[in-house]
Amino acid sequence: MELFIEGFGSVREQGALDIVASLALSLFLGTLLAAVYRWTHSGASYSRSFVQTLVLACIVVAIMIIAIGNNLARGLGIIGALAIIRFRTPIRDPRDIIFLFATLAVGIASGSGIYQVAFIGTLFFALSAFILHWAPASSRRKNEGLLRFLAPRGMDLEHVLSEVFRGFASSVELVAMRDAMQGTDLEYAYQICLVDKSLCDEFLDTLREVGTIREVSFILQRETVEI
Repeated sequence: MELFIEGFGSVREQGALDIVASLALSLFLGTLLAAVYRWTHSGASYSRSFVQTLVLACIVVAIMIIAIGNNLARGLGIIGALAIIRFRTPIRDPRDIIFLFATLAVGIASGSGIYQVAFIGTLFFALSAFILHWAPASSRRKNEGLLRFLAPRGMDLEHVLSEVFRGFASSVELVAMRDAMQGTDLEYAYQICLVDKSLCDEFLDTLREVGTIREVSFILQRETVEI
């Protein structure tokens, strides 16, 4: 009961040097986590604003923890203020959520003055992210892309394109097929993994020389593409 009453009492203030140290550490560790996120990101939904959010969220949380200190009333007040805010931006990749939680955790540790937890925790998280990124079970998909084209209905694509695919791609998977040109043609979409990214232009030229297929396009997935 006494601890509960003390929680609404005086606040333990941090000195200016402690505040600067906490914010500097949150900036450094938040930037480190953002860099790890950027280096290990392999999807097509890379967002520069999300990377900046990781750094800024770490700093904001550190400021909040410094402001709260050991005062329970301030903590409840900030919780109530945050409850008013509604975040409606969808986060498509669960991995992005984990990185966001990591920056929040590092911000809490930095703001609380638990520097060892913040620093060691960040290094351990970064090391884990790199290991998972380079692990054989993780698919890097550096040379993957989406191939789209139109072909006449009833065309034996396997016979026509098998030699082209065999020469340029290590894996080919049909991901979509739909009617086009009022049903006279079909639009195909293939997930292609090229043997070498430098063969992209030659791959497209070879496909266009086939003749029976039209409107050939190939979107090569890059490591850092903001869409």
